[in-house]
Amino acid sequence: MINMVGIVLVSHSLQLAAGLAELLGEIGSRDVPVRVAAGTPDGRLGTSPDAVRAALRQADTGDGVVVLPDLGSAVLSVKLAVEGTDPTRIVVVDAPFVEGAVAAAVTAASGGDLATVVAAARSARDIPKF
Repeated sequence: MINMVGIVLVSHSLQLAAGLAELLGEIGSRDVPVRVAAGTPDGRLGTSPDAVRAALRQADTGDGVVVLPDLGSAVLSVKLAVEGTDPTRIVVVDAPFVEGAVAAAVTAASGGDLATVVAAARSARDIPKF
């Protein structure tokens, strides 16, 4: 795999995050390292800083990682997980979960650097559907 910006999807629901990861593989590229940190080990809804840390390690191929949490406590898990990491290499993005992830994946697949991928994900907030 060539180095490119990785993406970590943090969700309360494993099915939601896995489905989005599948969509990103189809839309963006299977080369973009997309990892999921979602649900609890016993299959319930929830998030875990440890799962986020593991996903960050797996998604980092050398060009940085964009992290997209879905809701409230996922943000808390992410904040705990990235505490002490290099903020120039791991960036948590406040963006719509699906639209932000799609924009990030497409931009990463086209070779965008971390700042460009972050900007693409953030810009998804302002793109109307209608």
